[in-house]
Amino acid sequence: MELITVADLTMQFGHHRALDSVDFTVHSGVTGLVGANGAGKTTFMSIALGLRKPTLGTIRVLDLEPIADGAELRSLVSYGPERNILPDEMPAVDFVKHLAEVRGMPRKEAKTRASDILWLVGLGEERFRAIGTMSTGQRQRVKLAQAIAADPKLVFLDEPTDGLDPLAREEVLTLIRQVSEEYGIHIMISSHLLEEVEQICDNIVVLNAGKLIVAGKLDELTGQSTGIEIELVRIDDQPDAIDTVERSLREAGLAVVREAESPVLRIPDGIPEESSDLIRDAVADAGARLQRIQHRRRSLEDIILDTSS
Repeated sequence: MELITVADLTMQFGHHRALDSVDFTVHSGVTGLVGANGAGKTTFMSIALGLRKPTLGTIRVLDLEPIADGAELRSLVSYGPERNILPDEMPAVDFVKHLAEVRGMPRKEAKTRASDILWLVGLGEERFRAIGTMSTGQRQRVKLAQAIAADPKLVFLDEPTDGLDPLAREEVLTLIRQVSEEYGIHIMISSHLLEEVEQICDNIVVLNAGKLIVAGKLDELTGQSTGIEIELVRIDDQPDAIDTVERSLREAGLAVVREAESPVLRIPDGIPEESSDLIRDAVADAGARLQRIQHRRRSLEDIILDTSS
């Protein structure tokens, strides 16, 4: 399912080009919009939400044109901003209920929905608490709750883990994935952290200085093998065993990469299927002990570096 289609999208602010002839398609699921600060992520979201008109090019969101079909689009999408715009004095449940009503949900249904959603995001017992007394992590959960309260088809979340410690970041990411899978809500998150995008996203769009670096389905982009990693266990009475394994593999014609005295040997080009026993034979002959053999996949960082080079 194509959620967003973009063709030659350009956004000019004076002499600064925030988006430069960008073309890509976003499919269903969770999508990571990746880039450093100033890459064009927030500008893109504002255009997709119909808040800005692009200088050039076209964009369709849920097969609607954000400006021309703005009223219809706003009934189908929602947004969780990066900036803290939450009302400090208002209880979380009242805030979520109010925004659900603004988006067209009947008052009684909105009241029930607000409580249910706050329980879902882990704030059920805190739902009557004033937002200003909550932690940064709890505030991010309130932002997520208000964004999904009215059952949108698509949600844009701008830096939803910003300011969170590692544990809180992990909890919010897990929650985003859960919302997408259990409620069938498509989500686009903007982030400058590659590892969190790899963790939960189905699709990626990478921007740099307004230009598109790469876009596509993450499993297709990272599915290509980049070789094999072999981790060996150091054995006190066999101090040369790892060196012997490395030498045997090199003599067999394999390109082995090893950093200093590391117990990890990497074969970037992999090995032919018919030689799959070669590693185990080399380990056994050297009297070494094998910890793991792992086919290494391309990381998101690998993809970006390859595309940028």
